[in-house]
Amino acid sequence: MWWPGRRADGSRSATPDGADIDADLASRVRLLEIQARRRAASSMQGDYRSVFRGAGIEFAEAREYVPGDDVRLIDWNVTARTGNPWVKEYVEEREVPIVCAVDVSASQRVGRPIEGRLGVAAELTALLALSAAHHGDRAGLLLFDGGIDLFVAPQRGTRHALRLVREVLGCPTLDGSSDLAGASEYLLRVLRRRSVIFLITDGLVTHFEAAVRALARRHDVIALTLTDENDLVLPDVGLIDLEDAETGLRVLLDSSDRLTRDEYGRAARARAATRQAGFRLAGVDEVELPISGDHVTPLVRYFRQRAAARA
Repeated sequence: MWWPGRRADGSRSATPDGADIDADLASRVRLLEIQARRRAASSMQGDYRSVFRGAGIEFAEAREYVPGDDVRLIDWNVTARTGNPWVKEYVEEREVPIVCAVDVSASQRVGRPIEGRLGVAAELTALLALSAAHHGDRAGLLLFDGGIDLFVAPQRGTRHALRLVREVLGCPTLDGSSDLAGASEYLLRVLRRRSVIFLITDGLVTHFEAAVRALARRHDVIALTLTDENDLVLPDVGLIDLEDAETGLRVLLDSSDRLTRDEYGRAARARAATRQAGFRLAGVDEVELPISGDHVTPLVRYFRQRAAARA
């Protein structure tokens, strides 16, 4: 599979439609398509529409004021230009594009065989993009690490949705770091229309609050944090040679030492608490999804709770 290099601005161009991909990648994309279609038809039936359609209003046109119109809708700019009162008319938003912003930094490949958390990110992208395609909505993709690796503008259709899955699964590790703030600032620049943005990361993100808060003022932002039980609990297996996937720093730990395990757990819980507080400060809902076992049910539960709150 051909992956172009980065452009001068740090991004890279997309994989051309029709580009050759290896048989293993094609097989994995097909398997995810089957699984996602089944889940979209069962677990998420009705939930997608209730959460993401009709979530707001958008400006349609301005017309002359007639007695009985709500004076709060007067368009003062047009009124001043014409000398006659005009009002704004709005319609309910029927389509809200979705964008999966997927962290592809090195730490995303830790936690499961083959592709680690990135495999779960691909499953979530398949579920969300195919659900959008089923409802005639557009889906897009952003891949980021320490920079912007790839942006695919939202489009409709199943073929496009599967292309997004292929991009996630086939993405090489280009950078060890993870810049959620930079990704948020990029989306704020390129997305002109209100969208639902899923920030899919491993939670090892810092200093993102201001940028994510600015993004959430214009768009509907939901953080999907992929968690691993080993993030919080160090197993008792003797000496462990650990390497930070993003910085390359290595340390030898004696996991049989209780104090070491306790300190590991305290540090991990502190990182998680800081991240959770950051998303709350940014005004963004966070859904924690385990990479082992069922990571779809918590997402569906969140959708249903959100839909009920809006009813």
